[in-house]
Formats: sequence, structure tokens, C-alpha cells
Amino acid sequence: MKRMILVTGATGHLGGSIVKHLLTKIPADQIVVLVRDENKATHLKAAGVHIRIGDYHDPASLTGAFVNVEKAVLVSSSDFNDRLGQHKNVIDAAKLAGVRHFVYTGVSMKDIHTSVLRDFMIDHFQTEEYVKDSGMKYTFMRHNLYAEMIPFYVGHQVLEKGIVFPAGEGRIPFALRDEMGEANANVLTTEGHEDRIYSIASEVDYSFQDIADILSELSGKRITYTNPDTTRFTESLKAAGLPNHIVQIASGFSTAMRNGDFDVPGTDLKNLLGRKPAGLKEYLQQIYLGV
Repeated sequence: MKRMILVTGATGHLGGSIVKHLLTKIPADQIVVLVRDENKATHLKAAGVHIRIGDYHDPASLTGAFVNVEKAVLVSSSDFNDRLGQHKNVIDAAKLAGVRHFVYTGVSMKDIHTSVLRDFMIDHFQTEEYVKDSGMKYTFMRHNLYAEMIPFYVGHQVLEKGIVFPAGEGRIPFALRDEMGEANANVLTTEGHEDRIYSIASEVDYSFQDIADILSELSGKRITYTNPDTTRFTESLKAAGLPNHIVQIASGFSTAMRNGDFDVPGTDLKNLLGRKPAGLKEYLQQIYLGV
């Protein structure tokens, strides 16, 4: 039986993108997806992809998931309840089944140990160490921030209200999540990536003032950027009724951006795609002007 490629989190945004691009490169019957809810994967089943059911929290459910799998990509869990423990369960199951090459989607940062997000994100790097210790060949895809998250931080009414976000002059090499998914698919279907660490980001870094300037150019009117006091910004989010965990995430990430924690531009994404990644201008035009 052919050895296959397994993708976890395949019904999510990143995992779904990886599978989409794998389907353009290899036959569907060589792709396995690990999902919690089979009903959310009917479109993948219809395409001929193998569906296996498992939960990161339940080691027993993962036992048979990796049978006949040669390469696997673990899309990091979005459930922060013992995320490292969840990841260890997946890694243990993959090792036990004889997976040869394990890919993990982590985060690209300057120094997790000095970041305000240390406690929130250090499990990415602990996961990498656990994969190394497993003895499997590895590739660590350290993703920088998704361009698709910009509306989460600044909202959808910036053309009317401007950008209000306490990121100061911090710069971020935003890249498109779908191109990150494509890069992962390329790593899974080509050779030469074993025991490598890639920083998946744009070559160009942007401040939120740059984003306001790009939107000004695109819209033909002046879009302002306001850098408020973090405490005042946080209080405004609470007053708007946002859940506390969302407020904490927005506050923490804005501080990390202001401190330059994510300012790690590079060429790995371009090299893995074999072309220059899409620019931020094109994304902003699509999202905010519908063009």
C-alpha cells in the first residue's frame, strides 16, 4: 500500500489550504486528513481524500490515524487547554506508527523568551523540541502573522473611521495564509526539507502607518493611523462587549508588534513558493475595496 501524507486540522483555514494545494500535486488517495468531526469533511471525502477521526486530547483516538503515513503535518491546535499536551499526543501517535517526516506549523518571532507573549506561545517551541526528541525527521514551518488577521486587529470600517491600534511603529512581514498553506504543501511533496527550520514571512515588513498609507492610496482619501494608549485601547474593547480572552489576545499581540517581536522578514516563503509572494497592497484592496 502506498505511503501517504497526513494533514491535521484539515477543516480549518490553514489545514484546508494545505489540502487544497496537495490536491493539485498528488492523487487524492495519497492524502489523509485527521479531523474531529467527519461531517465537516464531506467535501474532502467526496474528493477522494481519506478521512480519519481523532481528537488531540484523546491519545486512544489517534492510535490508528497514522497507519501507512510517511509524512505528516501538525497544524498547531487552536485550543489553548494544554496545547503542548495535545501536540505531544499527536507526535507520539505519529512516531509509534512509523511516520518518517514530521512537519509542524509554529510561529516566527525574534525571541520568545523576551516577548510579552511568552506564556501564550512558548508551547510552539516546546513542541518543536518534542518533535526533535522523537527521532523523526522534521521540518518546522515558523509562520509569521497572517495578513488575514489585519481586519481582526483594526476592524472592517477603517475607510470610514481610520485605524486605531496600539502597535506604535512596530513592523510585521505579513503574508497570506493561503500562500503559507501552499508552501507547506510544497514541503510535503518535494525532497530536501528534512531537519530544516523555515521562517515563513514576506520579504517586506509593514507598520500600521504603512497600512493606512496603502489604504489612502487605494481609496483616494486620507486614512489616518492612531496609536492609542494600550490601557485605554483595552478598556474600549471591554466596553464594546468583547470577550475577555479576545481582549487579552488583541492587547498582547499589539504590544508584541509594537516591540518588534514579529519583525522577521525573509526569503524562505518566496523560495518555497518559487515566486514572489503576493503583496499586502493586493490583499488590502480585495478586503477593503472589494476589488
